[in-house]
Amino acid sequence: MIERRPFDSLGGADHGWLNAKHHFSFAEYHDPARMGWGALRVWNDDAIAAGTGFPPHAHANMEIITYVREGAITHQDNLGNKGRTEAGDVQVMSAGTGIRHSEYNQEPGETKIFQIWIMPDGRGLPPSWGAKPFPKGDRSGSFVALASGLPGDEGALPIRTNARVSGATLKAGETAEYHLGKNRRAYLVPAIGEVDVDGVRLLARDGAAISDVDTIRVTAIADAELVLVDTAP
Repeated sequence: MIERRPFDSLGGADHGWLNAKHHFSFAEYHDPARMGWGALRVWNDDAIAAGTGFPPHAHANMEIITYVREGAITHQDNLGNKGRTEAGDVQVMSAGTGIRHSEYNQEPGETKIFQIWIMPDGRGLPPSWGAKPFPKGDRSGSFVALASGLPGDEGALPIRTNARVSGATLKAGETAEYHLGKNRRAYLVPAIGEVDVDGVRLLARDGAAISDVDTIRVTAIADAELVLVDTAP
């Protein structure tokens, strides 16, 4: 089953400094039919104005993955971590027993991110943060693990959950396959471009909730940049 969730159907709010769209229920947006997908709880599509951002605030017991689409985000937390993550790269925050952090756009232009929250497999672990560059050329034509708690994904940023966040870039006409397995779920979003997913057409920033599919076959109709979350049901 592949359910297209058009970008125009997403919840969200425009706060001036932050224009946010929510694939799942978040903040004031509540849809009982969109509370999550497997262990995936949040997928926010955020545009952050230059010189603004999220002031210090706390999280606990959540795996929070930030995929930067345009610009860059600068992170700082109470563990002493500080780093700048730019377009195409990824940062992971395992909130664990609790972490307090800020995320600011210190760039001259707008920064656009996907913020993805996945429920951890356990509680009570110490918090951590990490970031890593993932050159788009390295994932040309195929899916590459960006953040993962699955065995065999040593090159990905670690997360404490039975899930994987993957990325791919496809030229128009190219096809990539992802082996999911019928006992798992996936959520796929084209950051840019237009794709066909097993006969379902997705435009940029649409979501696709996928289940009961052994292998996902994605063909680019226009040059595309893809992010996919694979999770237990």
